[in-house]
Amino acid sequence: MMTSYKSILLLLCAATVSACGDNAVQKITDPGSGSFIKFHNFAVGAPGVNFYSDGSKITAISSTSGSESATGTTYPAAGVNGVANGSFYSSIAPGAHTFTARIPDNATTDKGLTISTATATLETGKYYSYFQSGFYSTTTKTADAFVIEDPFIPTFDYTVAYVRLVNASSNSQPLTLYAKNTTSLVETAEGGAVAYKSGGDFVAIPQGIYDLSGRYTGSSTNTVFKSAVSLLAGRVYTVTALGDATLSTTGTAGTRIVFNVTANR
Repeated sequence: MMTSYKSILLLLCAATVSACGDNAVQKITDPGSGSFIKFHNFAVGAPGVNFYSDGSKITAISSTSGSESATGTTYPAAGVNGVANGSFYSSIAPGAHTFTARIPDNATTDKGLTISTATATLETGKYYSYFQSGFYSTTTKTADAFVIEDPFIPTFDYTVAYVRLVNASSNSQPLTLYAKNTTSLVETAEGGAVAYKSGGDFVAIPQGIYDLSGRYTGSSTNTVFKSAVSLLAGRVYTVTALGDATLSTTGTAGTRIVFNVTANR
């Protein structure tokens, strides 16, 4: 691990999140003087990758041996979360950066190959996410990628949860996130329509268990659905739509469009 990068593991908390595997929770109390970023491998069919900034690796290095993961961060299938560094943010110097996702150097195929790239200028004290997205092409051996800010609420209310939608499904239309409380059965829209490679603002929502739906504008049919998601007061969640939007959300195909729920804090 390059000394200019460090994991900001401020506090590990247990949280009940119905997602693709258990997601760690990072408590952010002081933004400090740097910038912060986390990385997601959400491109359908993508191999495992390690993530780099300006040529320096910032994920998938063992702190004890210095050795590299042979698999990297993998696509979130079969219970794998698909978020690097245990879902934690990594600290990085503010400024312009070129971020890349590369197949691990000790992989058996295409070792060290860069498969996605995105550039962004990071500001002091702000948080960001890199999403490897869309579909991995076995012909060009590339995938899409984008970086967005994680705009945490300036005046935080610890009596409610916060949630936003990110759209990482390249063949979807703009999606609106709906949350239906499983007790009251009241359903509300959590923000507006979110196009591919973008994210909505964090919206306050009462603590509870929710069925989450993603729908196209003007449609009452769910394009994507996830049941019984626990949203805890004092936590901030990103709900990401990823996968193939042409496949039925009620089917069993591993590449169908799904929601991944990750706790940002």
